[in-house]
Order: sequence, then C-alpha cells, then structure tokens
Amino acid sequence: MDVIDLKVVDAVARHGSMNKAAVELNTVQSNVSSRIRSLEDELGVSLFQRSAKGVQITPAGRRVLPYAAKLAKLLSDAAAAARDDGTPSGVLEIGTLETTLALRLPLLIARFAKTYPDVRPVVRTGTTSSLIQAVVDCQLEGAFVAGPVSHPELLAETVFHEELVLVTSRAIRSLDAVATIAHLKNIVFRVGCSYRQRLDALLASLGVQAPEPLDFGSIEAIIACVSAGVGVTLLPRGVVADAWQEGRVAVHEIPPAFAQVETVFIRRVDSHFSSALATFLKSVHLESQARSLNVRQLA
Repeated sequence: MDVIDLKVVDAVARHGSMNKAAVELNTVQSNVSSRIRSLEDELGVSLFQRSAKGVQITPAGRRVLPYAAKLAKLLSDAAAAARDDGTPSGVLEIGTLETTLALRLPLLIARFAKTYPDVRPVVRTGTTSSLIQAVVDCQLEGAFVAGPVSHPELLAETVFHEELVLVTSRAIRSLDAVATIAHLKNIVFRVGCSYRQRLDALLASLGVQAPEPLDFGSIEAIIACVSAGVGVTLLPRGVVADAWQEGRVAVHEIPPAFAQVETVFIRRVDSHFSSALATFLKSVHLESQARSLNVRQLA
C-alpha cells in the first residue's frame, strides 16, 4: 500500500464510481480498477462491492478511509509549511456552531478578511459532535464548538463564554409554567448539538420528561417556531436579544449549572498551525477580551 493507493480508494469512495474517480485522478478507469484489485489482493479483503450501478465501499474500505484523509492532510500540511513564511495567506477553512456564527463571528471575520486580503476564510456550520469529527478527520483546520472537549487527537482552547437562556412564546411567563404545558416540544438543532442535551437536562429538572424534539437547521427557524408557540428552546442570550426586544419571544433565566457554557476552538494536535490560523485566533482572543472588558465596565 502506498500514497497513490489511498488516494485512489478515497476518490472511488467519494464518487461511488471507478470512472468518475479516474477523471478526478486524471487517468483511465482501467488503471483505477487495476490498482484497487491489486490493493485488495495485497490486503486480502474486499474494499468495494461492484455492481451495474457502480461501487459501494465495504466495512473494510471504511476502516481504511480515515488514513487516506489523514495522509492527504499531512501532505497538504507539508506543502503549506514549506510555503508559510509567517505572512497569513491561503485558504482558512474552519467550522462553527450556528449560534457562534450569528453572535460572534460576522464582524470579526469581515475585519480579518479586510486586514489580510491574501487569506480566504471558508466557514462551515454544524453541531458540536459533527464539527469535532470533521476536525478529527482532517476535513477542517479547526472549529468553534461547545466545551469542554477532551479528545486525544485535539487541542482545545476556550475563546468565548456564553449565557444560555430558555426561550419560549410570550404566553409562558415563568419556568414553572413550562411543566404545565401538554405535549411540549423541544425546538432544537439536529442530533449532536450540545445545547439540545442541556435543554433535555433542564426540562428534566423541571419535571418535564422526554419532550418530543423538532429538528431545525437555522436559528431563524427555531425562533420563529418558538414565537408561534410550537415549543421551547435553549440559546445564548445574545442570539435571541433582538427577538426578545421585539416582543416575539419570552426569555427566562435558568440555573447557572445549565446556563454557563464555554465556546472552545479545537484543532488537531498534529496539524500544521498555519500563520493564517494563528493570526485569526489572536484576533478572536483580542475580541473576546475586549467584550469582557466592556461587560465589566458596564456592570
């Protein structure tokens, strides 16, 4: 097995087609098929199941894929390290929670992009669990997720502190009233969101057992459903400030054990720490410190 073998396995798995993989790899289908067969003979297992509709990766093939991604990342890091002279440049691909993107990042990214025009930020949203996996699998250079995070392949540093609040329709006037609602629904992000887990725990502490969840992919959709009385949700106070001031929702303070949450930035232990990422994280920390100072001055 060599580097080319792993690149071929990765391309075939992504496309589900030997022919499409060959196009991407700038070769012919017979070369791709031959290399896959030789690798399967070498390993003594089938990596793909062939059919008239294409190919489908086997469990053995899936176990090989992470190594292909890691090797590709190592090669990419080596090239990036060779070109990185300390001046931020290139593509900076990071992940973030929807709430962090809405509350913390727009102005920060805009200022960073203006200051460092040779860097092209690419931002992908997801849940904490999906973003952690994407960083582990070398699909992202790093990501903002809900902490704490403990993973042997990741470094994690706290960048923001958030206060979560229970968000309900205006008809619900207190936390105690939540327990009296029949057929209560959780309006949440998809499975893997840490706020979703906290909401379940909070409602359980109020005597509400296993509410029916409704999954949405955007903050706007969640707030709209809560405003309409469909259910309740848990979000950072800053994210719902406008909706609350406009009278669309009610906001309820919750016990600190449920309310206080850290946003951490994660990256792989073994990845190249690019000048672009290092400079971006420095600006993130400066922004966080400035916000904390403003809060203390207003207190």
